[in-house]
Amino acid sequence: MQLEGSCHCGAVSFSLTSVHPYPYQRCYCSICRKTQGGGGYTINLGGDAESLKVHGRKHIAIYHARLKDEGDKRAHSSTAERHFCSVCGSGLWLFSPEWPELIHPFASAIDTPLPVPPEHTHLMLGSKASWVEVEVQPKDQQFEVYPEESIAQWHERLGLTK
Repeated sequence: MQLEGSCHCGAVSFSLTSVHPYPYQRCYCSICRKTQGGGGYTINLGGDAESLKVHGRKHIAIYHARLKDEGDKRAHSSTAERHFCSVCGSGLWLFSPEWPELIHPFASAIDTPLPVPPEHTHLMLGSKASWVEVEVQPKDQQFEVYPEESIAQWHERLGLTK
């Protein structure tokens, strides 16, 4: 599926191909919540990094989240790059050098109508803010941290690979 996305002010637009376009993962970690999550979570999709085309690249800034492991007194920078518009602050996509073939666009930045997922995966519930109410449907899965099932595996399990 071809995905078209943009920031709020229009300074940045982008497109990429995705065979995993269902916005099913809701991440409640503090990084996603504070950089993206209006509902206390954010939703990432999976896309082909080689297909990414960007207009307005000069307006993109990158944020490396500060991570602090339990027991560590000092934080270190994440290798993951959160791309956002430097004009309006809209989050656009995440790139991780651990998976260089993938781009994870934020569903909130996608302008293309996305398919409705038949179930959701709620992850990083262990760091959910106390004010966030998790709306769980009967088929939904919940995880204190990360599920073992990848975005690709979720789509394959449900026969939703395009």
